[in-house]
Amino acid sequence: MNPLHDNQTGGDLELRQLTRRFGDLVAVDDVSFTVPGGLLTGFVGGNGAGKTTTMRMLMGVLAPTSGEVLWRGRPVTQLDRRRFGYMPEERGLYPKQPVLDQLVYLGRLRGLSGSAARATVLSHLERLGLAERTKEHVEKLSLGNQQRVQIVAALMGGPQALVLDEPFSGLDPAAVDSMADLLREHTARGVPVLFSSHQLDLVERLCERLVVLGRGKVLATGTPDDLRSQSVLRHRLVLGGDAGWVRDVRGVQVIDLDGPSALLELIDPAAAHGLLAEALTRGDVHQFSPERPTLAQIYREVTQ
Repeated sequence: MNPLHDNQTGGDLELRQLTRRFGDLVAVDDVSFTVPGGLLTGFVGGNGAGKTTTMRMLMGVLAPTSGEVLWRGRPVTQLDRRRFGYMPEERGLYPKQPVLDQLVYLGRLRGLSGSAARATVLSHLERLGLAERTKEHVEKLSLGNQQRVQIVAALMGGPQALVLDEPFSGLDPAAVDSMADLLREHTARGVPVLFSSHQLDLVERLCERLVVLGRGKVLATGTPDDLRSQSVLRHRLVLGGDAGWVRDVRGVQVIDLDGPSALLELIDPAAAHGLLAEALTRGDVHQFSPERPTLAQIYREVTQ
């Protein structure tokens, strides 16, 4: 069967109580979450949170101390994993081989014919701005372009799932957009995509689902709106004059203050009426409205 036209493409990846110990260190601690088919799932957490170790266990590169990975509702097999696209933290390119030759070779390992592999590689390189670099050795490319070649390697052969460790690292904005478009084409086929990133604004823009990891544990999961609904509600107050006086209003905590603009947390919801009434006695009120927290704000809340 041609892997580019596999009618079984897609499904859910599920991690159940994955734990990994290195001696006395618990690097991943009872981690459970689902990567639904057809969605981009962002995997975020600080350095040492356990993201890479989790991905290695998911791909079978590292054996879990306990727990399991399921694919389409059953324990994942090595044969399943051969059909997953994986971009590891430590990149796996051959530095002294030409770009086109090694990508075609990797495509053939994924079951493509030589002609199909070549056509797929050239199409992907064109989209990622590397059409003129096919004969260059990988070591001669910039780090950003090496990253693009590694991405193409992960996408070869119509993968049934994608597990990508920092795929956007080092890419310029145009390459990020091209990469995002490629990933969405895979999710449109029902493919589950899990990718880690430290770029929270990028994750917020791209992802339909988020998993936040900290100290080896899952701290939060859900859609961006799910996480926002669990976050502390804040309000933006913008006045005609200086807003410094809001620091003295009871039941109100000032999160940020910049001249006439203040970001507030209402400790006592009833304080909103008194706050607004006081503001109106002092002059113009240009804005008083709830403010949706950013992913960065949510991340700070759940990891504190």
